[in-house]
Order: sequence, then C-alpha cells, then structure tokens
Amino acid sequence: MSNHSYDDGPTLTSTQTSALEDLRDIYPMPSEALGLTDVSRQLYEGYSIVDKVPDSLYTKLDIKRGLRNADGSGVLVGLNTISNVHGYERTEDGVSPDDGSLALRGYDMATLVAGAQEEGRFGYEEVAYLLLSGELPNKEQLEDFEARLNSRRQLPEGYLHVFPRTNATHSIMNILQRSTLLMYSFDKTPDDTSPVHEVDVALTLLARLPRIAAIAHAAISAAANDERLVIPPVREKCSMAESVLDVLRGSQGFTHDEALLLDVMLMLHAEHGGGNNSTFACRVLSSSGTDAYSAYAAAVGSLKGPKHGGANYKVGEMFADIEHNVRDWEDEEELSAYLGRILRKEVFDKAGLIYGMGHAVYTKSDPRAQIVKRYARSLAQKRGIVDELDLIERVERLAPRVMRDVRGIKKTVCANIDMYTGFVYSMLGVPQEMYTPIFAIARMAGWAAHRMEELYGANRIIRPAYRSVITMQGYKPLDERE
Repeated sequence: MSNHSYDDGPTLTSTQTSALEDLRDIYPMPSEALGLTDVSRQLYEGYSIVDKVPDSLYTKLDIKRGLRNADGSGVLVGLNTISNVHGYERTEDGVSPDDGSLALRGYDMATLVAGAQEEGRFGYEEVAYLLLSGELPNKEQLEDFEARLNSRRQLPEGYLHVFPRTNATHSIMNILQRSTLLMYSFDKTPDDTSPVHEVDVALTLLARLPRIAAIAHAAISAAANDERLVIPPVREKCSMAESVLDVLRGSQGFTHDEALLLDVMLMLHAEHGGGNNSTFACRVLSSSGTDAYSAYAAAVGSLKGPKHGGANYKVGEMFADIEHNVRDWEDEEELSAYLGRILRKEVFDKAGLIYGMGHAVYTKSDPRAQIVKRYARSLAQKRGIVDELDLIERVERLAPRVMRDVRGIKKTVCANIDMYTGFVYSMLGVPQEMYTPIFAIARMAGWAAHRMEELYGANRIIRPAYRSVITMQGYKPLDERE
C-alpha cells in the first residue's frame, strides 16, 4: 500500500486560493431577459430554415460530411509517422471488416503494454518517450526522461492563487482547458515554436496536468463539503499513474497493482491516430503556427465532447441504469429487451444510443478493449465483482444483434474501449467526473507528437473547402424590409 502523510502539504483557505469561490453571472441571458417573441423568432429559429441542407444534396455533390466517406472510412488528409489505427481492409467492393490493431511508431500496442506489465514497471512514460522521440528509450534515456518530468511536476509559484477554478464549475475538463491556457502566462517565451521549446512545453504539461486535474477535483470536493483544500506535496520519482492516484486517493493510499492498472489505461489512451477529433483539432491549430498552449487547450475542449472523450462518462451512467432496471443480469432475453428500449429512446437518456458500441475505424474488434478486459478481470476477481464485468461483456455480445433488429444496422459493430473504461476506473476509486480528464492527461503525449509533426513535417496551414449553396438576393433598404 502506497501512502504518506499530507501534513507537509499546504492547506489553502478560500482567501488564499480562488479554488473555492462560487460566483455566477447575475445578468440573465437575452432569451430570459427579453423573452422569445415573434420579433426574435428569425434570430433564434432562422438556422432551421437556412442551415439545414437536404441529405440528397450532399450525395449529389459528393460532399464528405464529417470528412467521412460514404462507407464510413475517413477522408485522407495527410500522412503520419506516429501511429497506425487499423480496423478494416479496403477492397474493390469497399470496406471489409477486419480485426483491429494499434501500432505506435511501428510497435504493436499490446506488445508495449505486455512488456511493461511483465516486468512489473510503469509503461506510460516509455510510450510518451516513444511518441515524442520516435524510438523506444534505453534505460539511461528513460531515467533522463523521467527526471525531466519530475523537474516540472511542481506548479509555478503563485499558480494556485490564480488557479483556473477562479469560479466554481461542474466540469474538470473546463478547468483543465483553462489551466492549459494559464500556463502560457507563466512561460517566459510562450510563442516560441522551436523544437527545444516545444519539447519542454510537452514535458511541462505531461508533468503538471495530472496534478492540476486531481487538485481541481479535490477543490470541488472541498467546496461541496465546506472543507479546506488540502494539497499533498509533490512526490519524488513517481509515475504518471501514481501522481494521479496520490491526490485522488489521499491518505487511503493505493496498491502497486492498482497503479499498474491505471498505467495500462494511460498507455492505451496515449495516442490514436491523427484523425480523431481532438488530435485533428490540435493539428489544425498547430498548422496556423499558434502557440502550443492554444493548440493543446483546443484539443482538451474537443475531447470534452460526448461524441468523443466524454463518451466514457456516458457509458458509466448507462450501466448504472441497466443494473438498476434489469432484474436478472444473466437473463439474455430481459437484457436484450432493455437494450432495445434504449435504442428506441424509451429509457435511460432517450438518445437512442448504446454507449461504448461502435467505432469510426474498428469493425470486428477494438484491440484496446481486448487488453483492458484482460487486466480488468484480474482485479475484478480480487474485488469479488466479476458479475459486473460479466454484464458488460454480455452487453458487448448482445448489442450488435439488438442494433440490427431494432435499428437495422447491418455493418459490423464492436465494443470500443469506453465500454470498459468506467468499470476499471470505478474499481480504482476514480470518480466519474475524472474519467475524461484522465483520458486527456494520457492523450497529451499523442497530441504533442502530432503537433510537432504538423509544425516540422507537413508545415502547411490546414484549409479545407466548403462548397457554397447559397442563393444570391437583391439588397433592400431597411425601411422596405418586412
């Protein structure tokens, strides 16, 4: 069990840090203050007339909505030397489902995870080094990399006095985004885009984001319980996984096995190609030549969305709903019937989605999900909660058939890593509001690799085109308009 005294850490009152303040805009929104009137109808509803283009026009003009081809595959917009996300084969007849695989810099993801786990050591730092440098580190290089991270774990002097939880918020991702931008003001040369400075910024955010996210959660908890915010001192020579659990678990401590399981999650989330929404957002901003902090903050904002990184939070809520409403978890007919009701928008959040099912690239299987299941089962057996894991696997197996029967979805659909993320985090005592921030913390390494590839490789501003379908109109003087 790893734990230590928090007595050496600062105890901050609301007068010493802004973390516990809760201010709200006293001025109402225009729609509340002035109401929704006939005069304002065009302002608030005009989009429903002019912005909705018929689906047939997209087909006729061969427009790739979402930069996706008609078969669901992504439109090629660049080349990358960082990773390969494989989930299908392209044939003369279109896209053919295939077993999923993920490789980073030419190394299979499963091999990277297994290599660290078999040696009983943490692997995320090794993966981060691989992504940033292009090669796996030797022992001396890894020790040097970890030393550089440790040298930047401490937050800048005065940072907590202007901590981006200046005002209360329910979203730690929002805090993480503002915290990233705030780091700009503490950098002596924040607009420097030279390779040395870019690596230094990446190391800084890799070292500090876990602590920032965990402190944000601690601040929210302290405010909710009317307690002082107690921040533990930075631990020397701790891994990324340990630094997260250290603040989250507090004096309860954590076991080496628990930290190793979180380390697996961090490795699996570290990188997933240049086309995923947050990484592409990072590349788009980076292509303009803007500073690193702005690019990474944009990536955090993208990952927050429920169609991207925020999906892991929705999976947890969905399974809580299933566990409450399905009496016999082993009754496949009852379970299938309830999944059907979810798809028909009758229950749960009425969005008609089975969260955790389906992926933009993977068809037959998500290799990350397969890895998580293997390691999760071991801890679940120790905790005596295998029934919950069995339920998740049962939903994974039944969902494709239910989706076909209820929604007519015929394409091959598999569970993605989000199906198991929440279960693993719950076993580790990670609160739901930290699920997506941990995703962001891990993905920082991938974002940094893609930003540098965009800056020093492609080196051309990303500027796709939108075809205009507007109709030209004659201008009327203000008094002549109806």
